[in-house]
Amino acid sequence: MGSFDFVDGPAEDLYGIFINRVRRERPPEFLDKVRGLTKWVPPPVKMTSSIVRESIDVSRRRMDVPCLDMLQFHWWDYSNPGYLDALNHLTDLKEEGKIKTVALTNFDTERLRIILENGIPVVSNQVQHSVVDMRPQQKMAELCQLTGVKLITYGTVMGGLLSEKFLDTNLSIPFAGPPLNTPSLQKYKRMVDAWGGWSQFQVLLQTLKRIASKHGVSIPVVAVRYILDQPAVAGSMIGVRLGLAEHIQDTNAIFMLSLDEDDVNSIQEVTKKGKDLLGVIGDCGDEYRR
Repeated sequence: MGSFDFVDGPAEDLYGIFINRVRRERPPEFLDKVRGLTKWVPPPVKMTSSIVRESIDVSRRRMDVPCLDMLQFHWWDYSNPGYLDALNHLTDLKEEGKIKTVALTNFDTERLRIILENGIPVVSNQVQHSVVDMRPQQKMAELCQLTGVKLITYGTVMGGLLSEKFLDTNLSIPFAGPPLNTPSLQKYKRMVDAWGGWSQFQVLLQTLKRIASKHGVSIPVVAVRYILDQPAVAGSMIGVRLGLAEHIQDTNAIFMLSLDEDDVNSIQEVTKKGKDLLGVIGDCGDEYRR
């Protein structure tokens, strides 16, 4: 059993229902394999011990667990240094046994360095990372390798844009291609535009398709494997839409695939023609703070 990524809120209640069903219907040793992740994104107010403690207690009640396996913390406003207070209080809760591991999501390299210099033991940072968005490798990966912090990636298949579905399509012609009918697809289409545009993206998809055909897999499998092979990357979160797309076969194929030197060189030949997103957008997570 792998991990689950939940945003603070109703999904925590779903996890609570799920984990209680596991307790009822599965042997105890199965329960030991289940890990639940949740996020905490507080408003940038003064982070007192009581505010932090109450918020974590809510998550523990909703997920019906005595201890959160991982708490991923996000902070919107870097001009307010309260994120350090919050993380110190979360560390206290970790020492009390209410959180097993404290992690980050969408922090940039500068703030990650400050957090580590303050002795806060974060284990990972969840960041947007794909064959199009290689920003984490420009600054953050080096710091992570020096300190042991791992990168957990999302957006690695760009909401589905990195797939056969969008290969050989022209979105400039109305109704000619698949609709961008989810917020995720629209978001990552903007990332494509910033990187180099749809025509350049098609060259990338064609390259990924040639590699995928060579190995007998799909474009998303190649796209995810490429990122998993990057320095400091420990895992990638692949979204599912319950009842619509589960990606079980593709997910299994990722672990069987090994990209060779020609594959990697072919991908890099295309990606280096794109714009420098670190200069266009900023470091990891900056797209949420503009």
